[in-house]
Amino acid sequence: MIKLKLNGVSKAYGATKALSHADLEIEAGEVHVLMGSNGSGKSTLSKIVAGSVKPDSGEILLDGQPITITGPQSAKSHGIAIFYQELSLAAHRTVAENISLANLPSRAGIFVDRDVLEERAQHYVAMFDGVTGDGFSLDAVIQDLRADQRQLVEIMKTLATEASVIIFDEATSALDRAQVERFFEILRTLKQQQRSIIFISHRMDEIFAIGDRATIIRDGKIVGTTPIAETNPGEIITMMVGGHDEAVAKPAAHAAPTGAAATALSVQNLTGRGFNDISFAVRKGEILGFGGLHGQGQSAVLKALFGALPPTSGKVDLDGKPLNPANPRETIRQGVAYVSGDRSREGVITGRPIIENVMPIHYLRDRMALARPAASASKALPALQALRTKFAGLGFPISSLSGGNQQKVVIARWLIDRPAILLLDDPTKGIDLSAKNDLFALIRKLAEEGMGIVLYASEDAELLDNSDRILVFNGGSIRRELTGADRTRYNLYQAAYEAA
Repeated sequence: MIKLKLNGVSKAYGATKALSHADLEIEAGEVHVLMGSNGSGKSTLSKIVAGSVKPDSGEILLDGQPITITGPQSAKSHGIAIFYQELSLAAHRTVAENISLANLPSRAGIFVDRDVLEERAQHYVAMFDGVTGDGFSLDAVIQDLRADQRQLVEIMKTLATEASVIIFDEATSALDRAQVERFFEILRTLKQQQRSIIFISHRMDEIFAIGDRATIIRDGKIVGTTPIAETNPGEIITMMVGGHDEAVAKPAAHAAPTGAAATALSVQNLTGRGFNDISFAVRKGEILGFGGLHGQGQSAVLKALFGALPPTSGKVDLDGKPLNPANPRETIRQGVAYVSGDRSREGVITGRPIIENVMPIHYLRDRMALARPAASASKALPALQALRTKFAGLGFPISSLSGGNQQKVVIARWLIDRPAILLLDDPTKGIDLSAKNDLFALIRKLAEEGMGIVLYASEDAELLDNSDRILVFNGGSIRRELTGADRTRYNLYQAAYEAA
């Protein structure tokens, strides 16, 4: 019996089609897997069903009847719940309170009924008895728990909705093997209750362990649905890639260093929050790519090297000298540059003029207490012009610029004093095609001039078009290195989805 059906559902953000005429059927009592690369449309489809994104067109049917989902509360009223990749727990509240956060039991319509609250929470905690780990209890505060324990609470909170359709978007990413096995036992019980599960995971072994059918999404379009028992990982990856033509390696973006080029950055056995035992080297003049599905440790490694999230162990050398990434101030002075794609939080200085957004790294590296406007302008203008930045004047606020030009300003601040290594953390996120082309043209030019560059890009085409080598991350570790003819979408996806 068809529980949930989507007919021709579409969603666009400006000229970008996130989802195009999607048709999907979810049966009662099945685990239906959604598969696709970063930006393929999986999360957009999930958010439409969960009510957090409104579709531009199309129809949603539940139990054969058309429904209109106006928001998350509307989805909840229809018996639809979702586990988001980004946890939505109240950090200063207890496990018990978080489990019932969406529906706190009350007494006299005013006070929280603590007895009912704890009784309800205990029911869901008991489902994971034996795998929650030390320090986990009903009255434990969320901020005191480990990452895997917080993820378990989010799962419990989702289960507590008792929804008939539940979406789990990367619910197992922080769980260990025993926790995953227990979670799958619970999903099998939900199937027996004729509940419908939409399941998204970056782990191929999990997909084949729990899934009944898989729907593959590529570039915002559903390209096929297949029974899990009648397919294999290779066939699924081929559907994700789009056939033989997409398996051809991209030509080199620039003349990569050959022979015994000097090493710009050497990393050995680096371990920290979100990654483990990372080792690699970047040569001067090389663009080293970080690939894999979103959230597999790529950004965490880059932030650790910059000192924003210091590693717990490992060794880092910059230009042959030890680098201690204890904090950004010290790494900047030693020649490390970091550009984040989240410019609103980690890039621009809001409310300040363009000149103040370009110059802070120069001031820090030269330990300048006072700045002369004329001297600052002479430093800032060449860097901005190298990126073809469009702006009316250095005194105008950063908010007067488009998103792409704001990101150019963020990158320009690192070009005034050339760094030894440039760390790019998904730098083109949310900017237009023209700005992307300008950025990558400059990145290639910097590499040709001898700079070592590490590039993490969530868009596979950007990674394949601009990287000399690609290290594919999965589960916080490097799973494969792709070089030369191995730099294909097929190999990229295969490594991203293989068992962690």
